[in-house]
Amino acid sequence: MNAIEVRGLQKSYGDVHAVRGLDLTVHQGEIFGFLGPNGAGKTTTIEILEGFRERTGGDVRVLGQDPATAPLSWREDIGIVLQESEIEGELTAREAVRMQSAYFATPRNPDEVLELVGLADARDQRAAKLSGGQKRRLDLALALVGDPKLVFLDEPTTGFDPSARRESWDMISALRDLGNTVLLTTHYMDEAQNLADRIAVIANGQIVAEGTSNELAEQVAAIPRITWSIPTSPETAAVPGRFGAVADGDRMVIETNDVLNVVNELTSWAADPANGATDALADLEIARPTLEDTYLRLTADAGEASAEPSTAGTTGRSKRGSRSRGGRR
Repeated sequence: MNAIEVRGLQKSYGDVHAVRGLDLTVHQGEIFGFLGPNGAGKTTTIEILEGFRERTGGDVRVLGQDPATAPLSWREDIGIVLQESEIEGELTAREAVRMQSAYFATPRNPDEVLELVGLADARDQRAAKLSGGQKRRLDLALALVGDPKLVFLDEPTTGFDPSARRESWDMISALRDLGNTVLLTTHYMDEAQNLADRIAVIANGQIVAEGTSNELAEQVAAIPRITWSIPTSPETAAVPGRFGAVADGDRMVIETNDVLNVVNELTSWAADPANGATDALADLEIARPTLEDTYLRLTADAGEASAEPSTAGTTGRSKRGSRSRGGRR
């Protein structure tokens, strides 16, 4: 059984079609990146999967149940980390997690969860005194204390400094090691590229591409680039035209899928004293297509016209309170 199966999902707000026949499959035990520009239908889709918004049409199964009619026991298998949340500031981290655990029939040990998210040393610190990174760790602890099978992470590292983001990546990867399925939304392409086993890109209410980062790059024919600075010394020989290099700003560029052979020929030419090109490739770089390159091309091709009304965004999600994290309702 897949963790999530969606076929022909539709959601309309009057004349606005936020989701247009969307198909999606998320396998058990994987980290799945769900990417898209603002207004693409991403938030509406996620809220339908979580059971907090009704759909107009289509078939949706999350952990084998239709979220619109799933029993209370289904909610205990879902963990949600919202983009923004407010934890009672007077509670300590341990008190907040213990209180949240009371919503579940068979919760995990709160101290074990705090250890898992890296808050063991801050368990007696009041929530109001925690740093931004620690508060996000506490958000994750509240989502995990019910021992969910599926975790929704909504832009979990927004506002983090680079060090805190890297630590969070390790923590999210650990969820997969524990057997959890994770659906991750993020605007950080490097985050999705490092964490997600597979990725889907949504634009204008439809999935425009799905696969691994490399598979997405192949879909848009993204090609590796070999670049170096344009020589400024008149004594430095120019790279022969047979290599097909073109100027791009202050760099020369060759786009090719045959990187190894082209680089070998380039460096052999530059190393030959007869060519007078010793410094021609002094800062040669090879750049493979990044997920950001691919994403920008995919969303540009699909257009970024808004598919969701502004009132259908995270406003409703941010008001759901502690119940949105899972547990009994």
